[in-house]
Amino acid sequence: MSAAATPQWLDDDEMRFWRSFILTATLLESRLNRELVEGHGISHSDYSILVVLSEAPDHQMRMSALADFIASSKSRLSHQVARMEKAGLVERQECDSDGRGVLAVMLPKGRELLERAAPTHVAGVRDHVISRLSADEQRSFADALERVLQGLSGSDEVAEAS
Repeated sequence: MSAAATPQWLDDDEMRFWRSFILTATLLESRLNRELVEGHGISHSDYSILVVLSEAPDHQMRMSALADFIASSKSRLSHQVARMEKAGLVERQECDSDGRGVLAVMLPKGRELLERAAPTHVAGVRDHVISRLSADEQRSFADALERVLQGLSGSDEVAEAS
């Protein structure tokens, strides 16, 4: 949209949706973070990194791919992983196949913490979200969010170019 264009203001229903979405996302992130910090001394963002690494082959992933996967800047991820290294949860290693690449590798202490924290996280997700929506609502909401995610990640442009 150019600076001279007249904005297409949100109508009442669109504004209700938008504000509910933003406030819900913010409060949910805060609540899940608080539950993990209080219960296990780990932030939700650190927990998310451990989850991704736990699902990766050999519990490791290139730092650049990890940053993309969790929607973080490389700089922010580097600081976060440095803190997690000090806690003994992960370590950085040079990539054997590429001298320039750096891997984030989950350590046994990170795996143990993830296993202890996962039930707390799943209970929070279930209590705060899943239990409040029917299966049909969950599918519809997932479909809608996936369309938004495709647009934000540039997947729409790839599909349109095909």
